[in-house]
Amino acid sequence: MQWISGKVVENFQWSDSVFSLRVITESFDFKAGQFVRLGLNVGGEQILRAYSVASAPQESILDFVIAKVEGGLLSPLLAELKPGDEVNITQPAGGFFTLDEVPDGDDLWLLSTGTGIGPFISMLRTEQPWRRFKRIVLVQGVREAQDLTYREFVNECQQRYPGQLVYQPIVSREALPGALSGRIPDLIASNQLQEACGVHFNERSQVMLCGNPDMIQASREQLKALGLEKNTRRKPGQVTSENYW
Repeated sequence: MQWISGKVVENFQWSDSVFSLRVITESFDFKAGQFVRLGLNVGGEQILRAYSVASAPQESILDFVIAKVEGGLLSPLLAELKPGDEVNITQPAGGFFTLDEVPDGDDLWLLSTGTGIGPFISMLRTEQPWRRFKRIVLVQGVREAQDLTYREFVNECQQRYPGQLVYQPIVSREALPGALSGRIPDLIASNQLQEACGVHFNERSQVMLCGNPDMIQASREQLKALGLEKNTRRKPGQVTSENYW
C-alpha cells in the first residue's frame, strides 16, 4: 500500500459529532464516490480508516466528512487536527460506488444516512449526474438537525439546476419544518418518501444507497417489493449500494 502526505487546511465542525476535514496534497486520480484511507502515526503504529472523498476529482483540496466515534482509534484524533497538521492518505483510491457502475435512467435517487452523504456530494460536484438524469432526488437521513451537512451546497445546486434536484431531509430525533421523521425503509414502504419528494420509483429509476448497513438492507427489501433489483456488473439492475461500516 502506498501513501502520500497531506496538509490540513481546515477542520470544519458541523456538529459535536460530525466534521469535515479538508486536506491539500499532491494531485491524484479518483472517481467521484471512491474512498481512500486516512492515517496517523500513533505510538509508532500507522492507524488507517477508509473515508469517501466528498470533493470533486478536479478540486485541489480533498474534503472528507467524518463522524467522530467515541472510543474510536482514529476519528477522535482526526477531529483534533488543526490547519498545518499532516495526515497520510493511501493510494490509489478504491471502490466501485461510482456513477460509471450505474445504468442510465430517468430519475437518480441518492439515499444516505449520516456521513454516507459524502460520496453523493462528490458526484453532485461533477457534471455526470446532471447530464445523465432528468431528475435527481437527494435524501439525507440524520438523527439531529445539526447533522444536516452541506445544506448550502445543496441550495446552490438547486439554483444552478432549477427543477432538476429534489432534496428531502429526514431527522429522526427532533421536528424540523420540511423534514420527514422516521427510517428511510419505513418511509419507502408507507409511500411517504415518494409523496414528499413528488417522485415515485419505477423501472426507469436508479437508486444509490450509502450509510448504515441496516438501512441499506431494509431499503433493498422495500425497493425489491416495488420491482427494483440489485445492480451488478453481471446483471444490471436499479439498486446500487455501499455500506459505511
